Amino acid sequence: MSTSVPTTGQDPLPSESEQEALLKLLADEDSGVYRQVREKILSFGQSAVSWLSPYALSKDPVLRRRSQEIVESLKRQDADNNFLAFCLNQGSKLNLESGLWLLAQTKYPSVSVEGYRAILDSFVYELMDRVDFGADVRAILKAVNRFLFEEQQFAGNEEDYFDPENSYLNRVIDRRTGNPISLCAIYLLLADRLAMPITGIGMPGHFVCRYQSNREEIYIDAFNRGRLLSKRDCIRYLNQAGHGYQESFLGPVSSQRILLRICANLHRIYGSREEWEEMARIQRYIVALSK
Repeated sequence: MSTSVPTTGQDPLPSESEQEALLKLLADEDSGVYRQVREKILSFGQSAVSWLSPYALSKDPVLRRRSQEIVESLKRQDADNNFLAFCLNQGSKLNLESGLWLLAQTKYPSVSVEGYRAILDSFVYELMDRVDFGADVRAILKAVNRFLFEEQQFAGNEEDYFDPENSYLNRVIDRRTGNPISLCAIYLLLADRLAMPITGIGMPGHFVCRYQSNREEIYIDAFNRGRLLSKRDCIRYLNQAGHGYQESFLGPVSSQRILLRICANLHRIYGSREEWEEMARIQRYIVALSK
C-alpha cells in the first residue's frame, strides 16, 4: 500500500471513454494488466474515488473486488495524510480521542467514527444512571469497573497480546479486548466525559490509569479488569520487572505521548510480522509525533 497521496503532478481525471477503457482492463484476469491499471488509477488521487466507487458494487466479481481494493487504498492514503497533518499541527495539545480515531481510519478508512463515539456516549449515560458519583472514590471506581469489565466484558488480550488490532480503538470496542494502553484509552475517554480526574501513567513495560485528587491517589490496571493499585504496588511491579523505580515512571503522560506510544507499539509489532509497508507507514507517524 502506498502511504502518500500525490499533491502535485497528478494526472487529470480521465474522460468517460478513458474510464470505460480502464474499467474494462481492471476486470482483466491477467494480474500484470491489473497492476498497471491499478497504478494508473491511483495516479488520479482522491478524485478517482467518486467515479470508481459505484463499481465496488458491480455484479462482476473481479471488477467488484479490484474496485473495492483500489478505493480502500485511496481512502487509506487520504486518512494517512489527515493523521500526519494532525500529528504535525496539533503538537502537545492534541486531543486524544480525535487522534485515536484518525489513527483507526488509517487502517480502517470506512470506520464510522460518529457511531463509535455514540457507543462511548451510551456507556457514559448508563454509568450516570447507576453510579453514585457522590460516593467514596473506591466505590465509584469499582462500579465503573463492574460496568466495563463485567457487564461490557472488556478484558486484556492475553492470548494474542501482539495482535495489531489491539491498538486500533474501533477494533478494541468491537472485540472487547486490547492491550494495556488501548484499554486505558477507553477508560480515559469515559473519564473525560464524566469529568473524573483520571490520567494515563506510562510505566516502562505497562500502562495504567491514575485517579488523583487532593485526598486520593489510586492506580487502575485496565488490562487486568480495572484492578485497583496503590503507589506501592506500582513501585513493586517496577522493581520486580527489573526497571527500578524513578518518580518520573509514575508521572502522567500527555495525549501526544500516549499516541506516540501506541504508534511505537504498532511499529514493533509490524516489524516482527515483517509487514514492511505498514511499518514504514507507522514510522512516519512516529517522526511527526516526535517533533
